[in-house]
Amino acid sequence: MSRLLIAAAAASMAFTGLATAQDAPFKMEIAARQGIMAYRAIQMGTLGGMAKGEIPYDAVAAQKAADNLLTSVTLDASMLWPPGSDNAANPDSTALAAIWAEGSTIGDKAKAMADAATAMQAAAGTGLDPLKAAIGPVGGACGDCHKAFRVPD
Repeated sequence: MSRLLIAAAAASMAFTGLATAQDAPFKMEIAARQGIMAYRAIQMGTLGGMAKGEIPYDAVAAQKAADNLLTSVTLDASMLWPPGSDNAANPDSTALAAIWAEGSTIGDKAKAMADAATAMQAAAGTGLDPLKAAIGPVGGACGDCHKAFRVPD
């Protein structure tokens, strides 16, 4: 009898796992892109902390953070954004379906972020004032995309 209960419990857990996987599509893709965003946030924390005077300016650390930010922004992560991986389909996602809608400006926003990150990379290691001048456009590009294509907090 106990073997039957164990087998039934195991089967129940397996079917529950399948239902959860079906209920939450693109789980790995969403987790991967959220990881990339978290990585960007770490780089922005370093750059923003220096710009705000919360941490001392360090040219080497600023350059490394700017290099890392640009690398993460220019990474081809298109396979992490399949249609149907939005918040309506999977609550783990904070992406709005508007990303994939006809006439979406996601490409323009991604280009603006890449341009701002490129400017940050050129400025970050050259001094605090150039870093301060470059941080606004980077933050603005982040915010523009999040306002248009992310579920509000």
